Amino acid sequence: MMRRLSGLAILACAMAGCGNPAPPAAAPGPGATAADAAAGAAPAAGAPGSSAAAAPQVPAALTGGGAFASRSGQLVNPDESTMVLLYYDLAGLPLPLDRWVEDDNRVRFAPAIDKAAQRAAVRAELEAAAAAVRGAGLLRVTMAANLSDYDPTYGEFTVRALAPSSLVTYSAFGQKVDVGFDNGLVAQTWKVPAAEAQGVRDRIGPYANVSADVLLRITGVQPGPGGGRITTSVAEYELRNDQAGATLARIQVPQQ
Repeated sequence: MMRRLSGLAILACAMAGCGNPAPPAAAPGPGATAADAAAGAAPAAGAPGSSAAAAPQVPAALTGGGAFASRSGQLVNPDESTMVLLYYDLAGLPLPLDRWVEDDNRVRFAPAIDKAAQRAAVRAELEAAAAAVRGAGLLRVTMAANLSDYDPTYGEFTVRALAPSSLVTYSAFGQKVDVGFDNGLVAQTWKVPAAEAQGVRDRIGPYANVSADVLLRITGVQPGPGGGRITTSVAEYELRNDQAGATLARIQVPQQ
């Protein structure tokens, strides 16, 4: 069943000034996107690429080549329907608007006298949302980091949410779109000197409730039946203690 799309028009306004990245927002919800204020605590010492800058900038690597290099727009914690629309745009596939309009509950259950008006309203929302994702090449996504315990052999924590096998899945309009990480093998590694590991553990706390605010550059799209996959490269991420709201580290990921 299709998710309710009222509020997607907000996204069109958000995308109008998307030249510079903004800190991520709350977890994806229907329709709107919003910026999430970054925590002001200093990053853990010894973290690769750590920076005291208040607002992260788009890494220079994001201006590199590739089929999607010219797409500079950014989506912040996009909802599921927005990601399906983005997938269609990246893949160059025609939108099945007629079917989506008829599947919308506002059209399906509208009295006969109101159906035409509801069809027009739903189609307008879909068309506005589809226009808003055009040119988007960057994603800012907040997710649970799924942080491992410290590995003294390699001197590192592992951000398992960014592992090469990890996927972020979005479902809407009867379609499923997965987002994967091309450079997950490198991105998942958070190097910390052994002498500082216990201090990091203390800051994380016993439950290891750590979130990651991740900046992704879109690198490709793989169409498939019933949906497909958007491939990305992790450019940078910030690890944050959810309970205290303190920033643990800001990590720039080497680009190949």
